[in-house]
Amino acid sequence: QVQLVESGGGLVQAGGSLRLSCAASGIIFSRNSMAWYRQAPGKQRELVATITNNVITNYGDSVKGRFTISGDIAKNTVYLQMNSLKSEDTAVYYCHVRFSTHWGQGTQVTVSS
Repeated sequence: QVQLVESGGGLVQAGGSLRLSCAASGIIFSRNSMAWYRQAPGKQRELVATITNNVITNYGDSVKGRFTISGDIAKNTVYLQMNSLKSEDTAVYYCHVRFSTHWGQGTQVTVSS
């Protein structure tokens, strides 16, 4: 079965960086379209970034220029490099296989101001 395991979340000061990982099993991420979403308390889940066939990337307006999505085929893992973090980036971040029902369990990112 498909499993997505996120890691790399934590507490960081504003202006800092974190790298999230999404280790996939039961699916080859580079043959799919993958996404990172986030959900802050009391808010709807928000699309952060997508990567399709490990080539085509897209970003939400709020993270453009600060976040980078990438993939490692050998590790079957998708990453989200987050730089210049802001307090409004605080949320639970989820990995998702687009156009499917497969989601990871989420990893908490907290940015202190």
